[in-house]
Amino acid sequence: MTYCVGFLLDSGLVFASDSRTNAGVDYISTYSKMHVFQPSEDRLFVLLAAGNLATTQAVLNRIHRDLLAKGVSTPPGVGSGPAVGIGSSLMQQPSQPPQETEVFADSCPISPDAATGSTAPAAGPLAAWASDFASVTSSVKAGNPSSRAAADWEGLDRQAVDRAAVGREGVDREAVGLRDSSLPDLLSARFLFEAADYVGRVSVAVQQEYGHTLRQSGASAEASFILGGQIRGDRHGLVLIYPQGNAVMATRETPFLQIGESKYGKPPLDFVGHCGLSLEDAARLCLISQIITRRSNLTVGPPFEVALMPRDELRISRRIKLSKGAPEIGRSMDIWARSMQDGLRRLPRFAWEEDPL
Repeated sequence: MTYCVGFLLDSGLVFASDSRTNAGVDYISTYSKMHVFQPSEDRLFVLLAAGNLATTQAVLNRIHRDLLAKGVSTPPGVGSGPAVGIGSSLMQQPSQPPQETEVFADSCPISPDAATGSTAPAAGPLAAWASDFASVTSSVKAGNPSSRAAADWEGLDRQAVDRAAVGREGVDREAVGLRDSSLPDLLSARFLFEAADYVGRVSVAVQQEYGHTLRQSGASAEASFILGGQIRGDRHGLVLIYPQGNAVMATRETPFLQIGESKYGKPPLDFVGHCGLSLEDAARLCLISQIITRRSNLTVGPPFEVALMPRDELRISRRIKLSKGAPEIGRSMDIWARSMQDGLRRLPRFAWEEDPL
């Protein structure tokens, strides 16, 4: 379980997420749930992820792969800006998720060496295909992909997924629109809802591919996402993408969106949050929402990540990471608890207290 929240403001967007992943009482680990994509200068996206970790990682890897097929050969861009706060617990730019290092076709893994253009032969019956894949991938990663190379990469990429999908129950790539390369992705989308539709289609395809076998073992392949960002010429926005691939957008009446373990951190957002808050006040509110949730549910925990995206600037102005024991976490919790205690003392008295017998 995890907890992520995005806040739509007149002045921009705020994102907050925890980093705890729970695969049982004896296996708790840490993974970043906040991912920044800037495939070109005219757009910036932040993607928050919750749910099955394997599903979210597969979705992220396929997004990276689709961008690579379009010639975006560098890791996703992250806006610059100094960190705020004090203490060594703060980081301006937490590490991004690793690029995909293996592509599986049938039962034959293509090694990272093959994917980077190594001359070492690929093992298994798909050696010829792996060689072609390595050649085209090397051209694309070099930063000078011809339209022919990019088209070949896309074709090989789709072949790999289709081969891997053969025999899996319920996999219908045409139904989720992934065979149609003309559909928008993060690089070609003209509006935020088109980018959200793309993420939803990728998520559904991944869940269909692995959902049957996971259900047999009693696990769920479901994942949900919050996509926020802006494309030049369109206003900034925030979208919640459900496991089924459909989505809803944040509005002035409902300015924040949550995924994961959301119920504990919702009250402060409900009572205090509105679109007119400053980016910094909204960031503090989202952080206290994370801290309150952690206090009530051990499946949510630090490091907490917070990112601020000013409207129309297409950059992340601030991004911080607060690790366990960070003084900001303790101070925020202490101040919030004292304000609750003070509020309790100010509540109206019962009638028998005003006029005791």
